[in-house]
Amino acid sequence: MTEVTVSARISREMERELEEIMREEHLEKSAALRKLLHVGLSEVRQERALRLLARGKVSFGRAAEIARMNLWEFADLVRERRIPWVADELAEDLPAPRRRD
Repeated sequence: MTEVTVSARISREMERELEEIMREEHLEKSAALRKLLHVGLSEVRQERALRLLARGKVSFGRAAEIARMNLWEFADLVRERRIPWVADELAEDLPAPRRRD
């Protein structure tokens, strides 16, 4: 993996929160920033995928790809967020969700 340097200005409050995370998780600043960026990007991908799915802009499978989740994980997220993605008349024909214990 090729790494690049990114520069950004953050507020003092964000810096204090970052330092708190660094102390709690025993991370150096760059590692803490990478972790936060990774988590944030993951959340943004999921929100984008859900939004596109709800608007009917992408298929369920494509939305799962955008979210970088497998179909079952994405189905759980869709169900959890109560995102409508199938016309009501089609939803009646779908089998009940599988329980994973």
